[in-house]
Amino acid sequence: MSISESIRNRRSVGKVKPDPIAREQIEQILEAGIWAPNHRLTEPWKFFVLEGDGRYKLGDALVNVARAEGADEAKAASARDKVERAPVIIAVAVEPVDNSKVIELEEYGAVFAAIQNMLLEIHELGLGAVWRSGEPCYHAEMNKAFGLSEKGKMLGFIYLGVPERTDLTSKRTPFAEKTEWISEYTK
Repeated sequence: MSISESIRNRRSVGKVKPDPIAREQIEQILEAGIWAPNHRLTEPWKFFVLEGDGRYKLGDALVNVARAEGADEAKAASARDKVERAPVIIAVAVEPVDNSKVIELEEYGAVFAAIQNMLLEIHELGLGAVWRSGEPCYHAEMNKAFGLSEKGKMLGFIYLGVPERTDLTSKRTPFAEKTEWISEYTK
């Protein structure tokens, strides 16, 4: 499959089978992540592979976030069940370097690029994944649960598995509607 085909055909796959994923495949996905571009070669990513009961590390963090945000106990407890959506979850965080010459926002961009690399590798392997984020991801309780620094931030969870369906389609606004060509400039 060409890169162009992968980019155009990869879809977020929210429903996956409970089948285990081979460690070699997970390592191949992580390897794709570390080849993302990053200024000054800071490699600001940090990966947490959660499988089996290890997924409940995230589940408990989601419960703590829900409680911190005032959710009742039933709603907080149901947050824990979200980790059962996939047999493997790769939590991806940014740990910006402490260097005045490095722009912190570029550290985030590098980790987002790493996540995209991983999603494309997952597609290439014939697996399915969805990148989940949202407010709980960025909560201080999540940093605490995963031992991130004060500057660190969880940027997403890749829920990974064997897809239940492979016939997913999507459409995009044509690039022409989102593009402005600038060939000349005068003040």
